[in-house]
Amino acid sequence: MTTMLSHERYCSAILDQTNLLCAALGEDADVSVTVPTCPEWTLGQLLLHVGHAHRMATGLVRDRVMEFVPPSTAGEVVPVPGPGDPSADDLPGLTAWLTEGAEALVAVLREAGTDSPVWTFSENQRSAFWARRAAHETLMHRADALGAVGVPFTAEPELAADCVDEWLEILTFPAAVAFKPRLKELPGPGRTLHLHATDTSAELNAEWFIDLTGEGVAWRRAHEKAAVAVRGPLTDVLSVLFRRLPADTDRIEVVGDRELLDFWLERAVF
Repeated sequence: MTTMLSHERYCSAILDQTNLLCAALGEDADVSVTVPTCPEWTLGQLLLHVGHAHRMATGLVRDRVMEFVPPSTAGEVVPVPGPGDPSADDLPGLTAWLTEGAEALVAVLREAGTDSPVWTFSENQRSAFWARRAAHETLMHRADALGAVGVPFTAEPELAADCVDEWLEILTFPAAVAFKPRLKELPGPGRTLHLHATDTSAELNAEWFIDLTGEGVAWRRAHEKAAVAVRGPLTDVLSVLFRRLPADTDRIEVVGDRELLDFWLERAVF
């Protein structure tokens, strides 16, 4: 069962994660370095991507766009500066531009509230979708940026748990399967996974059971035996799920069918 956070919590998270990202870069980060978890991008290009994502969501929500066709290469192109964008090698310009874009997005989301009609790639055609999506997009790209500058990444537990929820939901969307056909390969007999955060309170219920034995991806918050289990601190479980941390790291424990975990991680991408 999904336990979504409040609209205001997502709005605050967009600002907080953007500010934390920029603060970690300081004034002298090398924006030309390759991002280890996005090796096709430099750090500067990663920042451009985040800023473009914020601005796209701003435009969709502000203009109440109800018909939108994402480009077929949306997940593959290398971000480049557009008109009015800073250069990918201009750190002060990038951080100021990124902060400005996050603030503009949050202003639009707060004005729109949760129920303004807008296009999304889910069945939820409401502005609340973009608040949640932008919060988690920013969170995980903060992880990418911190990895590029050698700063440890940690995520606030409630936000991290909700990020896992949202990711598993996305993998059930018909639009996700259409965009990433390899998701169709996930279902199969005996394919179940369990994610278990070991450092959170019982009230958070940070455990997930992923069931691939049906026609698609099904999941629930639960402590249940599975073919393979991933156990560890929530930030690390989240990072493995999003392929920001290798599954063979000693920061988590994998119990059971390791090949199934690798099979999942190779296909459960968007």
